[in-house]
This record gives sequence, C-alpha cells and structure tokens, in this order.
Amino acid sequence: MHLCKTNFMTTHPLQPTALKSQAINFKALPPLSLYIHIPWCVRKCPYCDFNSHEAKSGLPEQEYVAALIRDLELALPLIWGRKVYTVFFGGGTPSLLSGESVAEILRNVRMLLPLDLGAEITLEANPGTVEAARFAAYRDAGVNRLSLGIQSFNDAHLQALGRIHSADEARRAIEIAQQHFDNINLDLMYALPNKTVGQSLEQALQDVQTALSFAPQHLSCYHLTLEPNTLFHLNPPSLPDDDASSDMQQRIEELLAAYGYQHYETSAFAQPNRRAKHNLNYWQFGDYLGIGAGAHSKLSFPGKVIRQARHKQPQAYMEQVAKGAPLHSEHDVPRDELAFEFMMNALRLNEGFASVLFQERTSLPLAIIRRELDEAEKRGLLFRDHQRIAPTQMGQRFLNDLLGMFLTEK
Repeated sequence: MHLCKTNFMTTHPLQPTALKSQAINFKALPPLSLYIHIPWCVRKCPYCDFNSHEAKSGLPEQEYVAALIRDLELALPLIWGRKVYTVFFGGGTPSLLSGESVAEILRNVRMLLPLDLGAEITLEANPGTVEAARFAAYRDAGVNRLSLGIQSFNDAHLQALGRIHSADEARRAIEIAQQHFDNINLDLMYALPNKTVGQSLEQALQDVQTALSFAPQHLSCYHLTLEPNTLFHLNPPSLPDDDASSDMQQRIEELLAAYGYQHYETSAFAQPNRRAKHNLNYWQFGDYLGIGAGAHSKLSFPGKVIRQARHKQPQAYMEQVAKGAPLHSEHDVPRDELAFEFMMNALRLNEGFASVLFQERTSLPLAIIRRELDEAEKRGLLFRDHQRIAPTQMGQRFLNDLLGMFLTEK
C-alpha cells in the first residue's frame, strides 16, 4: 500500500519516566487487516522507494504464490481466531499476477482465516498492465476494490516519472476497470517534473479534472517527494518550488470539495461512504499481518505489541519461507514508543480520532500526553474536546511540526 510518508522515525520514546509503570494490557485487540506484497514491476520508477524489483526475466509466479500461502500458514499461530476485515494486494505491481493466482491466494486466505463477509479486498494495478479479461478474473476471484496508479494524464509528465503507460492507456484502463468494479481509487501525483520545467498549476488541476470526469469513488493525491535511495534523490529533477506546490495542494483540495469528495486524510479524498477501510485501519493504529517479500506486520497481544519484517529480496524470501523462516526481523514495540506511533498515524486523519481510541489502541492513558496536547492546542495546531482530538487546518498544513511535538529524543 502506497502511503504518503512523514519525516519521522518510530524509534524515539515519549515521556519515558511517565511510562515506566504502565504495562501493556489491552481490553480488546484492534481490528486486523491482511497485506499481501507483490514485489515485481515491469520497470522501477525513479521516484519509488517501495520494495519493488524489475521483472527482467519474468515472474516465478507459481513459486511465489506457494510461498505466500506457506507464509500465511506459518503466521497463523500469531493471529489464531482473529477475524480479518480487509485485504490489500500491494506492490510492486500486483496486476502482473494472473487472475488464477489471485484466486488461488484468496481461496487459501478464506480457508485459513475467518474473513469478514463484507471484507474490502483491494488490488493495485498499473494502467500499463491492464487487460479486460484479467480485470474480470480479479473480480471473479473476490477482489472488490481496484486502485489504479494513474499519477498523471499528461504524457510528458508520465515520461518524466518513468511510467510505462501513456495518458490514453490511463483513460482506457479506467474505462475497463469501471466495467468490472464499482469501487475504484485513482492515484494521482502533483508537483511533478518535466524535461525542462516543473508542472504548472493549470496542468495539475487538469489532471484532477480528467480524473473527476470518470467520477471515481476515491482519489489519492500525493505531493511528489524525493525519497532517499531513489534515482530522483540521486539526480533531482526540476520541480515546482514550495509556493507553487502549496498552491497546487490548496486548489486541488478546493476542487475536490466542490465535487463532493471528503478530504479525510492527508492525501485521501472519497465520495460519501467510500473511504479506504484498509488504509483507515493503518491510520487508526489497527493491526495488520503482512506477507510477501519485504512486508511489514504490526500485531497486538494481551501484553505486548510486535513489529515484523519479511526478507526483502524475492528469491531470498522464497528460500527462507521454504525453510519455515520468512522473518528478517521481529521486535516488541517498547511502551514508550506506542504513544508517538499512534499519534503519527491518527493525526493524519483530518477529523482526528475519538479520545478513547488512544487508550484502546495503545493501552496507555491519554494523560501521559497531556502536556504535548496542551502545547499543540496553544500553538493552534490541534483541536480537542472531551470526545475528539484533531489537527486544525494549520495543523494539517504543518503536520510534521505537529507530530514533532509528540517526539522526545533519547
């Protein structure tokens, strides 16, 4: 799943003295989601820092699907009896998989796990890998939400981003998707490079207008960022300046609001009742099991919270799964990191979170962050009452500053 990132790490404690006597003791475990990572792409995009690898000699599809199923079997003792509410195929490019492979994976998910009858099952697709028959097969397999990585409808910008599809192919992919799915997300990016100059405000708005002409149920609009360990970070392209990109963000938000889209998270906009349930579970600090190369998990237990990471390289991952050892790392999350981790996720939601959710998802009393809440409210970055805590409009604009107030260095 492609989430917009902050500049913070999650390894810094919050008020360690106050937390020494607080034990992790959940009254009820959070909702559980399943993430399935497909690590291959036709071509690695220069801005992408996700665990993706070019499929230069084809996909070992059957071997990888078998590894995913075995990985899930090995993880069962950790989640035994817990219902799964959402499933997300992310990448990489999951639409490189055949419909038969997706069906095989979901058959085993249903056999091994108590999957909620109304579970949201999302698959990410690249417009450059779209086939009508394949989309129909995904739908028949049980996928009920499709996320298309459009990024732009401008051929020059698509070329600068290293995308393998054209603007016409993007439009065609949406038309094919709408024949099979009634819940579609379109990923767009703004503040884009071009060969000589950065994207203009008019071009950014035209991309959004084109997307709106298809009336998608959900839109994700991301500001392009130059992430470490990417080609764009090594060789930065010409981009719009901060003032221009800020204008783009504001005008995009105004345009989508005028069309009835709810801006419910930093980069997410939805028609009523079409918010991404899987992503909401992340932002509300729910649990998730990640299987596949490089996938991450966050799992809660009555007395602890753990994080896991699978082996990143696909071949190494498959070999380790065959040995019954898919994990590259696993650690308990210290009590004094839970508060910041919760806030880093929940404050991305423009409507914030119910005050009681903090203790439900961390097992810690809200009082331990009272000082930080008071200061954030004093600075106009946060609103709170006895029921809800939420970033103000200024807090949304300066989210990193707001989050930094809950971060205490060791």
